[in-house]
Amino acid sequence: MAGPIDQARARISKMFNGEPRSYTRFNLTRNTDGDNSHVEVKLSGEGEEELDGTETGHRHAANTYTQRPLHAYKNWCYTALVILIFFLAGYLIGYVAHRKPEQVTCMTEESNDEGDIAVAPEPTLDWSTITKMLQQQFSSKDFDEILSNFALDDHMAGSAGDEMLANKVLNIFKNLEMTPWTDEHYVQLQMPSSDKPNKISLGSGEIGQPKGYLAYSGNGTKEGKVVYANYGQTADLKHLLAVGMDLRDSVILIRTGQISLAEKVANAAKYGAAAVLIYPEPSYDAFDANTELYGHVHFGTGDPYTPGFPSFNHTQFPPAKSSGLPEILAQTITADMALKIHEKMGGKDVPDNFNGKLRDISKYTLGGEANVTVTVNNVQVDTRIHNVFGVIKGFIDPDHYVVIGAQRDSFSTGYAKSTVGTCLLVELARAITQLKKAGFTPRRSIVFASWSAGDYGSVGATEWLEGYLNSLDKKAFTYISLDGVVLGREKFKASASPLLHSLLKETLNEVKTPLNEDRTVFQEYGSGNLETILEPMNMEDGAYPFLAFSGIPSISFRFVSNGAYVNSGTALDNKQNLYIATEQRLGDFCKAAAQVAGQMALRLVHDHILKLDVTSYTRLIRKHVSIISRGAFLLKKVGTLSTPLSPNWLISASGSFSRAANALINDIQNSDLEDKEKCRTINDRIMRVEHSLLSAYVSPRDVPFRHIFFGNGNYTVFALTEHLKDVKEQAVSADIDLLRNQFALTTWTIQSCANDLAGDIWALDNEI
Repeated sequence: MAGPIDQARARISKMFNGEPRSYTRFNLTRNTDGDNSHVEVKLSGEGEEELDGTETGHRHAANTYTQRPLHAYKNWCYTALVILIFFLAGYLIGYVAHRKPEQVTCMTEESNDEGDIAVAPEPTLDWSTITKMLQQQFSSKDFDEILSNFALDDHMAGSAGDEMLANKVLNIFKNLEMTPWTDEHYVQLQMPSSDKPNKISLGSGEIGQPKGYLAYSGNGTKEGKVVYANYGQTADLKHLLAVGMDLRDSVILIRTGQISLAEKVANAAKYGAAAVLIYPEPSYDAFDANTELYGHVHFGTGDPYTPGFPSFNHTQFPPAKSSGLPEILAQTITADMALKIHEKMGGKDVPDNFNGKLRDISKYTLGGEANVTVTVNNVQVDTRIHNVFGVIKGFIDPDHYVVIGAQRDSFSTGYAKSTVGTCLLVELARAITQLKKAGFTPRRSIVFASWSAGDYGSVGATEWLEGYLNSLDKKAFTYISLDGVVLGREKFKASASPLLHSLLKETLNEVKTPLNEDRTVFQEYGSGNLETILEPMNMEDGAYPFLAFSGIPSISFRFVSNGAYVNSGTALDNKQNLYIATEQRLGDFCKAAAQVAGQMALRLVHDHILKLDVTSYTRLIRKHVSIISRGAFLLKKVGTLSTPLSPNWLISASGSFSRAANALINDIQNSDLEDKEKCRTINDRIMRVEHSLLSAYVSPRDVPFRHIFFGNGNYTVFALTEHLKDVKEQAVSADIDLLRNQFALTTWTIQSCANDLAGDIWALDNEI
């Protein structure tokens, strides 16, 4: 506004006082960074104002005038000038005050027709309003109809049923205008041979040819003495050795439960077994003893024949296979087949904790005279699978996103395992899209993902992670799994990164339980303590590869019954049995599960600062460092090591992380949350924590699950703790050099994470 007034004053002065004695040149430069109508005024330098008495920019001499003594005339003019200035000022103030609202409102981060960048809108709804709006989007009755739209008896990965569901999800995302896309993978899945069926024989007679199978089993024929090993846990197998059983070259008979099928087979292989038979144990009277069981025994996730690499069609790798593939034979049998084997066994009585629930058997026996022959003829099949994605884009940081995912396929009906999760996925997409239309403006994006080949070990999800390994940890800050979220009604369980514990507790304190509208989920199931809800995340969990492979904070949760949901992996995982497990209130539990997942996701994209609690890792690190330090002290005390193993560096690294976490909290408290760049810097520091806890000293190809707290291998904190015990007891497996390496690498991984959390490298004190 100063420019036009100055020019008006100059013209009036020229009119009444003559031309000015000198000129000031103005450069009018278009400001391409702001509004097109804005003009930037730049004053020229002093050296450009006058040049040898010549007006700058002109070739003729500057004219000069002398004042005339017209004082009365001048006074009148100055009075008129003052009135004019006041008039102009009042007009401009009135114009600004009465501008139309749409001229000053913020716009989305899209360019206008003239190429200018508009300002992104700030979220306009408070959190309580958002939660109420989300709750209104879900109806228990509606879930029954929606579930029927996704229920199929046959939707094995890569099948026509799987493709049909993929297209259905894709079309829903299109109708919601979520700019959907798919990625395609060519994976090797193992299936039974149509020409050579798998079979089990007892002595000279055949027990049967089971239709169920275990993908990624070894192939061939093995015969051996049958040994019943309860759940196949390490403790069970050690008990057998303690009572004099020889497990080498034996056929281990195991019931389902407690640990994954892959872990059962891996444990048996460690003790030299030739084959493993696994049967589903009846848990209720109506259980069909001829029910077939399906599963996989790859002790890992993803396509085991492209370990660490994505199975895109254009990738070519030399023949390779995952170290998690078993060499021994593994096959499922029905409960009725298992009963026939048990009846032929003799030998020692089993302890009470080995007793099962097969009918007409009051006590099992260990070992015996019966020999069992196992034949497995599975074949590898090159299979094309599709993952389907949709996105609701954020307005401030659209390149940062939370991922909500659900497995779409199943070996059999998979009603609880995949149908419910897929239904919740599309319903959450619809609900949050409606919230956005109603005025919700997320700061960050939400990606919805429908995975294929989940029943083979999170193959679709893992291949996606492998394909974008170098970017996802910098962009995806949380993964929420919807697999198996409703399995019963009596308990609520969750497995999560410590970064998400606080958010989980807050969410459960806001969501009402289906059992009582006057109580929250946390009040109903938590007993005032989050620890009663939390349980370790296992490799079968759909969230596991995100956490342990990619270093993305992840969570899975589920409503469950007191007993395990034994129908998983069988044709009994259907609508009828899930309704029985939830006492005919499946819709109510689906609604509650959707509310939990939805509120967690919305909170993560709503707040200025990511709702991830870095101090939770301070507590976890201190806990493990304390255990390791005690172990090192005991080694020093007994004199096992020639050179003492000092825990001082590890303790110092723990202190560095604690200080970095506290400094971050202090930065948050003292920062202007309206400063977008500052918020983004803080959020970047938070996002690096989980990924920094992946060991940098092992290859993701050879050791994919590198997380030192939740991974699997010699580099983990758990392995270090166990190795300290072995060295103290001077066990055969003890290795002093390996122990020192474990100690050093654990120390530096924690210190590196602390450095990353602390922020800029020039601000680090580098205490180690």
